[in-house]
Amino acid sequence: MHPATPRPRRSALYMPGANARALDKARGLDADVLILDLEDAVAPDAKPQARAQVAAALQAGGYGRRECVARINALDTPWGLDDARALAAAGADAVLLPKVESPAQLDALARALDAAGAPADLPLWAMCETPLGFLRLDAIAGHPRLAALVVGTSDLVKDLHARHTPGREETLLARSLAVMAARAHGLAALDGVHLDLDDDAGLALACEQGRNQGFDGKTLIHPRQIAAANAAYAPSPGEIAVARKRLQAWRDAQASGQGVAVVDGSLVENLHAREAERVLALAAAIAAA
Repeated sequence: MHPATPRPRRSALYMPGANARALDKARGLDADVLILDLEDAVAPDAKPQARAQVAAALQAGGYGRRECVARINALDTPWGLDDARALAAAGADAVLLPKVESPAQLDALARALDAAGAPADLPLWAMCETPLGFLRLDAIAGHPRLAALVVGTSDLVKDLHARHTPGREETLLARSLAVMAARAHGLAALDGVHLDLDDDAGLALACEQGRNQGFDGKTLIHPRQIAAANAAYAPSPGEIAVARKRLQAWRDAQASGQGVAVVDGSLVENLHAREAERVLALAAAIAAA
């Protein structure tokens, strides 16, 4: 499968680490990714308890196919290093670092995890949520341990002194840079959250925008948003049918010594065949989940 989509990541739900009931309930949710959060979702005085609960939840397991990612606090906070030490060998599929602005921050996290006994191949994820972070994305995305970029539009809009708009024009450049960096370095890319839980139409539009822009999925703040993200970021039956048709036509053309094929009046070249393979592989992975 395409390196940026080794597994479905249509929906990535933030789960507050201080809420033990939510951590347990997450085992039955239809999200592709669970981000067990020790940062924004946890008050300062609750962080030690949240850390212990997330570590215990990961060690207990039971999350099935869901990818469990632990978002720790920044290493320059009073909690970040303790988070890394506690979760290094707890069984997370990845560790997400907030407000990444340089590869050096990822180096420091990797050292802390390694010193605490983390698996050597434990992936790192990076939150892109500050102006400086977006301006340095190429260097950040090239880090050898990095597997995904997660866009944090809420913090970015605040730092830009911008306004949230339905069309999200205020974050278009930043989101485009994130997708570009992810694709250049073979990473997954997850779009930012939709804050209005009562705005189903706005959520659907944001999911469609992100999918059209090239993101692999969307970060979410409530279980009720999962279905919209899963639907938007999965290949539709029509897309699957077109992919199969194009791929078969291209293979037939190759077998007959031709470099291209024509399907329904459209030229099909090698690049279209590769994209058709990616779509079909993603559809198969979703169906098998």
